[in-house]
Amino acid sequence: MALLPHWIDHIERWQSSGLSQTGYCRQHGLNTHTFAAWLSDYRRSRRVDTPPALIPVQLQPPLPDYLILHNAKGHRLELPTTVSAVWLAELWRCLD
Repeated sequence: MALLPHWIDHIERWQSSGLSQTGYCRQHGLNTHTFAAWLSDYRRSRRVDTPPALIPVQLQPPLPDYLILHNAKGHRLELPTTVSAVWLAELWRCLD
C-alpha cells in the first residue's frame, strides 16, 4: 500500500516530537494501531535492500617490545624482541 503524505507528515513530526507513539497519537487524535501500521510501511519503504559490504581486514596481534624470561634458578632476563633466537638459546643453556 502506498504511503499517504498525511501519514508521512505525522510520522516525521512524531519522530521529532520526543513523544511516545501513544502520546503523539493521543495528542493528535490518531488510532495507535493505525499509526503503527503506517509506521511499519514507512520503515519498510525506507529500508535499503542492498546487503552490507564486507571489508577485508587483516588482524595482527601487537608485538611486545621485549621478552621476559624466568628460569628455575631464579634468573630473569629482559631482552628486546629483536634478539637472535640462536644467541638466546646459547645464553639460556649457560644460565641453566
